[in-house]
Amino acid sequence: MKTIKKQDMGVALYLLSAFVFLIVSIPSWLLDICLAINISIAFAILFNTIFSKEVLDMSFYPTMLLFTTIFRIALNVSSTKLILTTGDPGNVVATFGEYVGGNDLIVGGIVFIILILIQFMVINKGSERVAEVTARFTLDAMPGKQMAIDADLNTGAITDAEAKELRDKLQQESSFFGSMDGAVKYVKGDASAGLVITAVNIIGGIAMGVLRQGLEVSEALTKYSVLTIGDGLVSQIPSLLISLATGILVTKASKDADFGVVLVNQLFGIPKVLYFVGGTITFLGIATPLNPIIFVTLGMVFIISGRIIANHIEVGEVESEVEKEEVTAEEIRKPENVVSLLQVDPIELEFGYGIIPLADVNQGGDLLDRVVMIRRQVALELGTVVPIIRLRDNIQLNPNQYVIKIKGIQVSEGEILFDHYMAMNPGFVEEEITGIPTYEPSFHLPAIWITEGQRERAESMGYTVVDPPSIIATHLTEIIRQHISELLTRQDVQGLIDNLKESNPSVVEELTPKLLGLGEVQKVLQNLLREGISIRDLLTVFETLADYAPVTRDTDVLTEYVRQSLKRAISAKYFAPNETTSVVTLDPKVEQDIMASVKQTEQGAYLTLDPERTKTIIASLEAETSKLEKSGKNAIIITSPIVRMYFKKMTEDYFRDLIVISYNEIDSNVELQSIGMVTG
Repeated sequence: MKTIKKQDMGVALYLLSAFVFLIVSIPSWLLDICLAINISIAFAILFNTIFSKEVLDMSFYPTMLLFTTIFRIALNVSSTKLILTTGDPGNVVATFGEYVGGNDLIVGGIVFIILILIQFMVINKGSERVAEVTARFTLDAMPGKQMAIDADLNTGAITDAEAKELRDKLQQESSFFGSMDGAVKYVKGDASAGLVITAVNIIGGIAMGVLRQGLEVSEALTKYSVLTIGDGLVSQIPSLLISLATGILVTKASKDADFGVVLVNQLFGIPKVLYFVGGTITFLGIATPLNPIIFVTLGMVFIISGRIIANHIEVGEVESEVEKEEVTAEEIRKPENVVSLLQVDPIELEFGYGIIPLADVNQGGDLLDRVVMIRRQVALELGTVVPIIRLRDNIQLNPNQYVIKIKGIQVSEGEILFDHYMAMNPGFVEEEITGIPTYEPSFHLPAIWITEGQRERAESMGYTVVDPPSIIATHLTEIIRQHISELLTRQDVQGLIDNLKESNPSVVEELTPKLLGLGEVQKVLQNLLREGISIRDLLTVFETLADYAPVTRDTDVLTEYVRQSLKRAISAKYFAPNETTSVVTLDPKVEQDIMASVKQTEQGAYLTLDPERTKTIIASLEAETSKLEKSGKNAIIITSPIVRMYFKKMTEDYFRDLIVISYNEIDSNVELQSIGMVTG
């Protein structure tokens, strides 16, 4: 902290002194010190821009430009005061006027004008234009770069932390170049101010010399012009250095190596170029009146340098080849090489070579963007983070085939026609359209492959028309929904807990690990996700667990309590507002028989219901739910709270999408109509 305070104090004093110099007259010896400091800071900025590896290493450069410009203008004002009042602005100004300017009014004036022209018309103009264009292109490229980061994140090329770091860096770069676009105007304005100050000094100096000191016009012109030129030079040289530094910074492209190394390697790194340059210079020395000693010698230096560099390149290539072979052999011998093969990706999407264009951004494919949207959609819908989805091509598959794997095991597959669309009859279209019969892979509904030319006609007829990327994305989304519970790991749960702890630390500290362990919390969340219940309202889930965990640690029972706390969300998911929903209820006698057959063990509860009785109940359930499905409605079974979880377990092997809800999970404003009863 002490170091930071000293640095802050130094910057504050630097700025404060500039404002003091604008108001208070300072002695010539203090002006000499400040001018020396100004020149030193200009050199420090120049060399920092040369040796920084990327522009963000000088992220405060626009602020530095402002500070140094204000300080330099303050010194200009102070030197002007001394020139006009005493005629003695100090050693530095006098030396620049006499030594650099050759103590000659004409020579000094010409040198000064040349410096002004170089800075104002060449360096400032170029830096301003480059900064403006760079800022524009950087801002225009931001969306594409952000999408590339998201794509790398979804393919597993980078981690979440690396993605965050890249996004932050991208934001800093856009802010930097936006600031530089405006900051370059400081330097340009400083050069203009230098011209005005110089003219004022000359006119004012002549007036002071003639009117106050009784000098002849020629004497006053000589004396004050030399001092004014010295003052201009001592200000414009640091300004020129900073202008040059600005140009270097905004045109810098290398990010992985030192500026000097890259510059020299690119300029003198190709032997063939040096041979041609050396031959040309040598020819000019021999065939023209140019000094042969200088030109032939320089030409030979280029040719010899080219030969030396060629030898280095050949040796480097051999060493690189040997090193590559040694690294390859070493990698093969490493035992860790086998360990890396044990890694299993949570979700994989493999596809044949015919589907590659859908995943290739360069060919216009947007499958990677759709994968990003899938992860966001599931996060909003179910409140959990989907693991990285690995996309890879597999030449062993059919060209148009794709396979979805969960933890390395294939769970589903599909086949698409790359240049076709899938048309599905929603049920009310009577007119048929010609095409290739197929089945929609997500829900196994009958469909037809049609061409691009048939698309508009099919849509006008009422068909639902879907493009190939949407088919794959929908299929992948459904598979993720079905298996999201087993994809929720303890590490994921810990991440959810840490996130909740930031805003609600008390409930987290009360629940875990005092009442429930991480694994028990994971099982409750998995139970909820298995039936499609969102865990996004994690605060309600944890508060309910904290209420009932002292009574029981049975995760199935705790899940039922949590479901009842989430009844508003469950009702909103399955029941439409202001509408009567048709459901099927469970015979009280069946409920009694189910509860009578429940056996409690240390590993949990299970049913011992007679197989024949179970078969009868399943048959009745199938008959009742088919009535709902035929009318296009969800199959929803309403039971008493204590029976719900056992009835769900009994039927889940027969009906994958059956919705079983207890009376305690239904909001009071929901209207239900029972159209049947499951008997046994």
